[in-house]
Parts: sequence; structure tokens; C-alpha cells
Amino acid sequence: MDQSQLSETDKAFFNDGLSLAKNALGEGLKPQKLIQATRQQFDAINELISAIEQEAKNHNVNIDCKKGCEWCCHQPVFATSHEFYFLFKWMKLNFSEVELKTVLQRAFDNFQKRGKLEGEALEKSKMPCPLLQNGSCSAYQARPMACRIYLSMNEASCITFYENPYHATNFPALLEFPLQAGRMMNEGMNEGLRKGNTSHYELLMEEGLLMAHNNGEPIDEKSYKDHPLFK
Repeated sequence: MDQSQLSETDKAFFNDGLSLAKNALGEGLKPQKLIQATRQQFDAINELISAIEQEAKNHNVNIDCKKGCEWCCHQPVFATSHEFYFLFKWMKLNFSEVELKTVLQRAFDNFQKRGKLEGEALEKSKMPCPLLQNGSCSAYQARPMACRIYLSMNEASCITFYENPYHATNFPALLEFPLQAGRMMNEGMNEGLRKGNTSHYELLMEEGLLMAHNNGEPIDEKSYKDHPLFK
């Protein structure tokens, strides 16, 4: 990314992500360091969003996102290799075998449909996220950046977008600042990992989960670079 085209605020968040990647690389990026860097990235954006929520409250600006609100959980979600690596590691530690298999089956079923879509058809598609369980995210603590930075000021706008995604004027009333901050932090993290000779990809949630699982085939856990997500 050409940083000369970014605002000073965007540069700051980009460099935050870049620094996290550089620190993780150190003398050689190991799987645990990658997990720690991703956790630090998510912790940083969580702190920012908490501050934004408090500031919004101080100025009587509504943020309607809450547990049990799932309108955005039917949209296509894209995340990068290191996010899926972190997510699946978390799932293996916190899900039962039955729960894990259920999520993977949902991911497979979704991908049979969503994976064939392109352009606007993909962008506007509505399917429940494989991680959605009883109206809530079953992996909320490990959810990707795209899910963390999606803050709506009006639930009704989300419902309208869910029900009529192809209407030209239907868009969720989202806060722009966290969206841009999260994007820039992720771009910086991705750029830093690429500079460390790490192959990195953006994937649909469904595809990322299936690749993280490697379709049940054994994975060499000694080096993250041997993982299918980074090949």
C-alpha cells in the first residue's frame, strides 16, 4: 500500500498493524508469535471501539449493536489468513468435537452456494454465518476484524438492508471511523507479514474455516508456513 495516499490518521493505524507484525517476526515468526500478534491486534481495536462507544454515549449517538442482534451475521464476511489461523486455534480449544463438526458442516454447505457467486451477487448474498448460534456468535472472542468494526447507529437500517439488499438506497447506518481504523490496522498487519515472506490471503469466512481445518487432513504444526492458509 502507498502510504503517501493515506491521511495521517490512516497512517497511524496502518503503522500500528505494521509494528505488531514486525515485532512478531523478530528473529523468525513462529506459530505462537502469530497467535499473540493477532490477539494484540484484536485487543487494540477492542480498546478503540470501547472508547468510541463511550464517546458516542457522551454525545447521545446511538450504537444499536447488541447480543442477539444478528442482521449483519448473514452477510459475506472476508478475513485474512492470520485471522482464520487465530480463529480456528481458538475454536479447537473452546469447542467440543460435535460443535466443531457442526460449524464446519455449515461452512461447507454455505460455500457450496456462496462460493460460486461473484460481484454484486456475492456482496448482497444472505446466509447465516457458520458461527451463528441462537442469534449470537459462538466464537465472539475470536471473531475477525470485519465483525469487530461493524457498528450500526440504527438497527432498522440493518433490517432494511437484510430484507432488501438490492435496493439502491438501502445501507446500514454504520460508523465510518472504526471501519476505516480496523481496515488500516489489518492492512498494516498484512503488509508486515508479507514483508516477512509470509503468503497471505483474503478469504470468505466459509472458505477460511474449511482451509483452517484442511478438510480433516493432518497439518504440520511446527511451522505456520506449512499450514494450508499460508501456502
